[in-house]
Amino acid sequence: MKKILLTGGAGYIGSHIAVQLHENGYIPVVIDNFSNSQESVVEPLRKLTENRLILYKADCNNYMQLQEIFNDHQIDGVIHLAAYKAVGESVEDPLKYYENNIQSLVQLLKVMEDNGVNKLVFSSSCTVYGTPEKQPVTEETPWKPAFSPYGYTKQICENILRDSHAANEDLSVVSLRYFNPVGAHPTGLIGELPIGTPNNLIPYITQVGAGIRDHLTVFGNDYNTPDGTCIRDYIHVVDVADAHVAAFDYLDKKKDSSLDIFNIGTGKGVSVQEIIDIFQDVNKIPLNVVYGERRAGDVEGIYADVTKGEKELGWKAKYNIEDSLKHAWKWQQNLG
Repeated sequence: MKKILLTGGAGYIGSHIAVQLHENGYIPVVIDNFSNSQESVVEPLRKLTENRLILYKADCNNYMQLQEIFNDHQIDGVIHLAAYKAVGESVEDPLKYYENNIQSLVQLLKVMEDNGVNKLVFSSSCTVYGTPEKQPVTEETPWKPAFSPYGYTKQICENILRDSHAANEDLSVVSLRYFNPVGAHPTGLIGELPIGTPNNLIPYITQVGAGIRDHLTVFGNDYNTPDGTCIRDYIHVVDVADAHVAAFDYLDKKKDSSLDIFNIGTGKGVSVQEIIDIFQDVNKIPLNVVYGERRAGDVEGIYADVTKGEKELGWKAKYNIEDSLKHAWKWQQNLG
């Protein structure tokens, strides 16, 4: 069985990728420093992967720690997620984001080259597009200035990958530009577990629904959208995880070096207000909602054209937004 190094594999998206790698016959070798995740995820992850998960508590910014893993295992490829990802926090503390998100990729590329590992799936983001003039967004949509330091780090990292690919004739890369991952594993065993106050909409909604928080604040209801709230392309986290498996399979079958980019979304835009309404409807949970000022770094609206991914990766989102919100609530209930 092939071993895939999965950086940030104990986090929200990473933990789901670990499970889907296992489901598709790979052995996930997870590295995580638990700065933005919790060790409580390890036990359910081991259960879902039938204890075939290999876990290292280490930091991707540390070359020697990475090298030790490559010494211990024959790594067939890498899926790189380890990065800070909160838009608002990146506006408040940009140096934290520039240091961690860029440096971790540089160290990883160095250790990959030194060990002859040449297949990389990179966790990118739709934030690279900034505020596009046309919707839906295709992979060819020109970049606009990013709205946040987080978005800039993803633009910089994609440029690093482009330059590294040009310089290394053996390196093959797929960049997956996520839109908005939501939901939880259908079993309810793993899901989004934010540390402190959630930065993302869905865990905040579920915490309000569970009575952990008094109310949900919607940041701005005066945008130029049908109901005044921001529009996003919300995609189930298991669909995102499946896209990574499809991307690695795609690289594994290619004979020649390549650099490819795919949007990972549903192809449908849903507003924040619609998410709130659907959650209340499918889960029969009333929410206390307050409307506040716009938040720095937020883009008015963006959703994906996913034609390329469906055609070339043979991948397509299976879950709808109702599924996502049901699974998110199930996860919250399991947390107690």
